[in-house]
Order: sequence, then structure tokens, then C-alpha cells
Amino acid sequence: MVQNQKLGTSGYSSGFLGNELEPPALDAALSDDAVQLDGSAAIPYTHFSLALSKSRGFARWVAWNIDGGSIRKVSRNGIPFVKDSRIPAQFQNGDELYSGNRLDRGHLARRADLVWGSETEARSANKDSFFFTNIAPQMDDFNQSSKDGVWGRLEDAVFADADVQDLKVTAFGGPIFQDNDREYRGVRLPREYWKILAYVASGEFKSRAFLLTQNLNPFEALDLDEFRAFQVSTEELEERTGLRFADAMQDADARTSLRAAGEREPLGGLADIQW
Repeated sequence: MVQNQKLGTSGYSSGFLGNELEPPALDAALSDDAVQLDGSAAIPYTHFSLALSKSRGFARWVAWNIDGGSIRKVSRNGIPFVKDSRIPAQFQNGDELYSGNRLDRGHLARRADLVWGSETEARSANKDSFFFTNIAPQMDDFNQSSKDGVWGRLEDAVFADADVQDLKVTAFGGPIFQDNDREYRGVRLPREYWKILAYVASGEFKSRAFLLTQNLNPFEALDLDEFRAFQVSTEELEERTGLRFADAMQDADARTSLRAAGEREPLGGLADIQW
């Protein structure tokens, strides 16, 4: 199903936290693979924007703003997952990938993060979050990863555990593409995901980076221990993704060890995060 999307949506706001925080930059090779909309690789929706890979059919990055002070309760009932008619359908992985298996249609920018502002804005963002451009394949236990559901609760945790100024957070996230990703139904499925949360606390700009690994096997049951979430550095995510993040995020992260994922302990719970 393809659904029309009104042009002119505001998209991600780089000045949301008070100073400019540009979305990830694509190097030359990645830029050639990016879907262009009106001459730009940044495709706007309500409260978020993304860059879409032609070759993989998933977003390389999604950038979104969260206004925790004006979040609204908006029902998701009756909203279908749909392709965006502004973009050629062949560059979007739709229901043909997700039907009849354990793959979830996983939101990259969380629906709950986007439904803020006026009632009209919140409802528009709610609907926009269901475009397949904001969706990636996640095993059905994905958001319960690392024992305490760390991955699915990162945004909630920053509000609970950090003194977030004005209750505003900017988030970035997406899959990590590798040449040896497993192919399923003609689509290579990403097995790693990344996320960065940026915010201001006590007048100080902070940025925290995270990595999740999942063993994707649509044919077998998975134990929750198959998932691993780690707090990492922005530098490591640049190495893994090929993206370039804003210098301010490089300077403000937790400077977590660059040890390989197999050589360090995953986050056992939200209390392990260095905010």
C-alpha cells in the first residue's frame, strides 16, 4: 500500500536544543546511494527526517526531536504501515518482507517520541511514523533486549535519569549495513542498530551513543540473550556506519571504550548507562 504524504512537513529541526545540531553527513559513496527528494537526501516528515538507501531499502539515518513537555496520548489503532508515494516503491521494503515470519516492523524513530505539540502535529507525526521508510526489520523480542528492555527504553531513561533542560532531546538512529548481512526474501537484513541521544543538562550539552546487535534468524526461536546493547562512543559509530556526526556530539559523548563488542560487557540494565 502506498499513501500520499503532504510536502512541506517541517521535518527534523537542527536548532531544537538551542544551537545547531546537523543530522549525520553522508560521504560521497553513500550519497550516491541516497534517495533524493526535491534535490535533498534528507526526507522530511512531522518531527523527523531521514536518509534512505536505494540499495538496501532502509534508512541510513533517522533524526528526530522529542519535546517531553508536550507529549500527547494518541492511539495507533487503525493506522497501517504504508509506503511513501513521494519515493519510488522499489526503494522501500514493505509488507512483502514482514508477512508470515517473526520479523517485526520496527520503528526507527519511536512513535511515542514523535507525538507532541499541537493535536494536529501529534496526529500527523503519529501517522508519519508508520511509513516504511521509518521501519526496519527487528526480531519480535527486539525491544526486550539485554534483560531489562534497555533498547526500547533509552529515551524514557534519559528523561528519568538526567536533568534534561526543557525536557527536550534530539535523537538519531538507524541500522548498520554490512556486506555479509544475511539475505532473506531478496533483502539483506541489518543485524546491528545504533542510536544517539543529545540533550542539555545543567547547562552542559551531552551526547550518548548506543549500539545493539541482534542475531536475525526468521526461522528459529531466539533467546533474549541473543540480543546485546552497548554504550559506545560516537567515533565507533562513525567507523561502523560510514556516517559523519556533528563535531559537538564528538566532544560531548561519554568517551566510552572502543573495545570490540565481543570483548566488553553489554548493558545489563538502565542503571549501567553513563548519563
